[in-house]
Amino acid sequence: MLKLVKPSYKYRHSFLEALDEYGSDHISGIFHIDLAYTNFKKYLSCVRNQERGIDLTRGIVPSSAFWLIDGDEFVGAVSFRHKLNKRLREYGGHIGYSIRPSKRKKRYGTMMLAMALTHVKKYGLKKIIIMCDYDNTASQKIIKANGGVLHDTIKTKSNSNKKLIMHWWIDLV
Repeated sequence: MLKLVKPSYKYRHSFLEALDEYGSDHISGIFHIDLAYTNFKKYLSCVRNQERGIDLTRGIVPSSAFWLIDGDEFVGAVSFRHKLNKRLREYGGHIGYSIRPSKRKKRYGTMMLAMALTHVKKYGLKKIIIMCDYDNTASQKIIKANGGVLHDTIKTKSNSNKKLIMHWWIDLV
């Protein structure tokens, strides 16, 4: 059964396997990766603190993390930023997500984003902005399938890979 859950020790083994699977790939929606390997309980504490806005480093905003679980297997992660600062309005947006490589191209990303949007609505936002690289056709399909409307495409210094970034709006009402 597919479900969206808060990060939990119950799925630790599968989560760490997924991190190994990602290798050096960019992982959006998963934070404190080094800590997850070395001290998983502390990792979970940091994730909870991030949601509560406790001990955030400068420039970081409160965010909620969720894991997509199929049976007992970690499939992917999504994080929702409760508010945006200037930098996140340009690069980052409200939501970041990632599906583990072995589970891609199976519609998990589309389902995970849809599930996450039901949680986001609880924060009272009328619409959110979500971003992806111009050449990331998989993310474009996921965003469009969830009601995303392209707002613009920009180049920003905040994007370390120097690719064009697409800004998409999703209405939540």
